[in-house]
Amino acid sequence: MTSSPSIDAAGGVRPGEALDVTSVNTWLKKRVPRLTGTPRVTQYSGGASNWTYRLEYENDDLVLRRPPAGTKAKSAHDMGREFQVQKALRPVYPFVPEMIAFCDEEDVIGSPFYVMRRVPGVIPRARMPEGFELDPQTARKMCESVIDRLAELHRVDPKAAGLEALGKGTGYARRQIEGWTDRYGKARTWNVPRFRQVIAWLKANTPDDVATCVIHNDFRLDNVVVDPSDPARVVGILDWEMATLGDPLMDLGNSLAYWVQADDDFLARATRRQPTHLPGMLTRREVVARYFEKAGLAPRDTTFYEVYGLFRLAAIAQQIYYRYHHGQTRNPAFKRFWCMAHYLQWRCKRLIRESRAERNAAPAPWP
Repeated sequence: MTSSPSIDAAGGVRPGEALDVTSVNTWLKKRVPRLTGTPRVTQYSGGASNWTYRLEYENDDLVLRRPPAGTKAKSAHDMGREFQVQKALRPVYPFVPEMIAFCDEEDVIGSPFYVMRRVPGVIPRARMPEGFELDPQTARKMCESVIDRLAELHRVDPKAAGLEALGKGTGYARRQIEGWTDRYGKARTWNVPRFRQVIAWLKANTPDDVATCVIHNDFRLDNVVVDPSDPARVVGILDWEMATLGDPLMDLGNSLAYWVQADDDFLARATRRQPTHLPGMLTRREVVARYFEKAGLAPRDTTFYEVYGLFRLAAIAQQIYYRYHHGQTRNPAFKRFWCMAHYLQWRCKRLIRESRAERNAAPAPWP
């Protein structure tokens, strides 16, 4: 690893996604009077959901998050909820960014938004920043640290954080299958599959919840900030828009859906969003083993959770593509998102076939 890596930075604001800097600045200074100057505004390009901007003041470095235009699933873009969850969680889970202010007055920029303090560091994206290289030993330690933070999140006491009312109780796994089936159907366009066989299998194989705890629901490397001088030290975890109370293994399944290995097929590698292909990075099997060890869970078959994670990812990608398909966003990165639905259905079916083959090949138990 080099000694002076580049810190993750925002870039130019995308066409059609400009922020009303004057309006934001006026509103924010009424709530944070110590801010000086007019902020330099740039935009983060890593996310495909909420729009995220960096506000560089003379004396502070802030981040603004707002929902995209043409939002299809409003429950996934509730800025007030996202703000309050992080504000409550930060005292008991210090990897959450510091919340600054929330705005529900749509006349300021045309939508609700919130502002938080920026967490400086490196975000392990598909391509690491220039000057930041991971040797195999450091890559492995970073992976282990990230998985440990997931297990640590799942040990947070929801009552101590004031988040006991965040979820709906037991039955989370079944509600998720029903919910994502509905969301996929509503966002489906003519050029993607229906996922009938996969959905039927998920409904028929939904297990009882193993526990009810605080889950992130989008926990992956490119939502993590690490210390540039020590990548094994996590300094921040971002994007809490879908955090809730639920089954921790469903959270793990979501993470595995994004975890592309070096030996995965071409299409998986082409859609990779994080550097999990590098030498030293954990494989999906190793991620599961590390998580079970740190969470204190006995090893078990994770096929259901992995298939769920892939189906959910297909639904998320399709919701994003729906906005592009109907002209609600012009981001060219979303143009071929419909292809992901076909590929992810194939991945789901392959996992199901492999699971059945393993069960059929297993030796019969002793009488």
